[in-house]
Amino acid sequence: MTDTGELVARSPSGGQVVLLTLAAAQFLMTLDSSVMNVSIATVAKDVGTTVTGIQLAITLYTLVMAAFMITGGKVGQIIGRKRAFMIGCVVYGCGSATTALAKSLPVLIVGWSVLEGLGAALIMPAVVALVATNFGRADRPRAYGLVASAGAVAVAVGPLVGGLFTTYASWRWVFVGEVILVLGILGLSRRMADSPAVPGVRLDPVGTLLSAAGLGAIVYGVIRAGTWGFVQPKPDAPHWLGMSPVVWLLLGGGAILVLFALWENRRLQHHQAALLDPHMLKVPRLQGGLTAFFFQFTLQAGLFFVIPLFLSVALGLSAVATGVRLLPLSITLLASAVGVPRLFPHASPRRIVRIGFGLLFLGIVALLAALDSGAGADIVTGPLLLAGLGIGTLASQLGAVTVSAVPDSQSGEVGGVQNTVTNLGASIGTALSGAILIAVLTTTFLGSVASNPAIPKELASRAQVELSAGIPFVSDADLKASLEKADVPPATSSAIVEENAQSRINGLRAALAVLALIALIALALTRRLPTVQPGDDRRDTGELEPQPA
Repeated sequence: MTDTGELVARSPSGGQVVLLTLAAAQFLMTLDSSVMNVSIATVAKDVGTTVTGIQLAITLYTLVMAAFMITGGKVGQIIGRKRAFMIGCVVYGCGSATTALAKSLPVLIVGWSVLEGLGAALIMPAVVALVATNFGRADRPRAYGLVASAGAVAVAVGPLVGGLFTTYASWRWVFVGEVILVLGILGLSRRMADSPAVPGVRLDPVGTLLSAAGLGAIVYGVIRAGTWGFVQPKPDAPHWLGMSPVVWLLLGGGAILVLFALWENRRLQHHQAALLDPHMLKVPRLQGGLTAFFFQFTLQAGLFFVIPLFLSVALGLSAVATGVRLLPLSITLLASAVGVPRLFPHASPRRIVRIGFGLLFLGIVALLAALDSGAGADIVTGPLLLAGLGIGTLASQLGAVTVSAVPDSQSGEVGGVQNTVTNLGASIGTALSGAILIAVLTTTFLGSVASNPAIPKELASRAQVELSAGIPFVSDADLKASLEKADVPPATSSAIVEENAQSRINGLRAALAVLALIALIALALTRRLPTVQPGDDRRDTGELEPQPA
């Protein structure tokens, strides 16, 4: 720790400003992944493209960010974390300005997907490293908790922000607001202490290419799984050698990452610059922290996929009303992220993380029990309060656990790996929840239609053929309109709508049941987490230095 860093950490006003700056940056990076989901149709119309085109831009943003996250962490080592952070903010701000002015899809992709994605890849690893630079070990759990909670809050309020701007102004003002926020972050960042560039560190171009290709293939495969199918290709979806491209993307991405690890080991053995030290990933504490991060974001993304669908589609709430219903999670999330380190500064991180996953499990099970065809929006409040407590409790520990596993000089590399793992977890959580929901919805609906005497047999048989690939998750109003357009008799239409409503709930409940199972698996995999806070005892057996190459 530098002297400057200690001064900043010990100064209440300076430390608070630094914390606000880093939390604002994390909020901004995460907001972009959720804020436009409620405005896709409007954005598509404004830039003269289709909904598919906007979904491509959102996918590419996630892809670019995930593919270059490890490289972004290495760049921070080469030029200094603060400089990487500020350059990333400038690149991100230029991307936001370009997006706000975009009149066509290519310009939107350049601004939103490429520039903002590259900016985020520089900023997010630097945020992790700058917390380590500016705060002592005892203060890091609280600092990391607040920064992580800012990101989780962004996921919760993103639909509300996007809905408000799209409804009452224009979606473009969201990106104008991002530019203003970037300028504020840049102005405040001068208060941050920096860890200087590490002498002799250079970028590994081949390693950069291999890591980007491997991670990009895996993340893209996961993102497209809901559309193409995990193993068997859906009708009208592409297929490679008789199987879904997702299988080959995952296998190919994994093979490339194995080559990446072999290449990095070879570079280290010859005392050459490497993008990442693979031995770092063998540290038990780091393995435990990254595993917990992966499951946290898998569960978090799954919940933020299922609950808005229930509120906006099943119940027909507006984007703004849906966002308001998600706010209870933000309240308890912030409270636990701040309160746990303050009230229990010396508690075992392993125990606190287990409590966090336990609270998430209880929140999911409570929602699963309450979800029924006649349920209203009020049923999500209690489960969201529990889930927010769980996510905030996890956020209060995991950042400090991962960074404390290695020397501070490697905190940027840890930040790159950590953010890569969380992006992968979020992608899998969304894709898995969506796939299970649609599979159960389809199976239940087709079975119910076939056995319902109010629905003619010929219509049920046609549904079996035309909808076997997957039934879209639509509201009662949209389904009624489609049936009226197809001249389906009113009595039959009512029976179909009723069966679809119940099948929709069954799909949501199945997705929640799988998320509950994942929470239990996460609880069982916390053994590698330390039992002593990083600031209490450096001799804790959970902390091992990376082995030399």
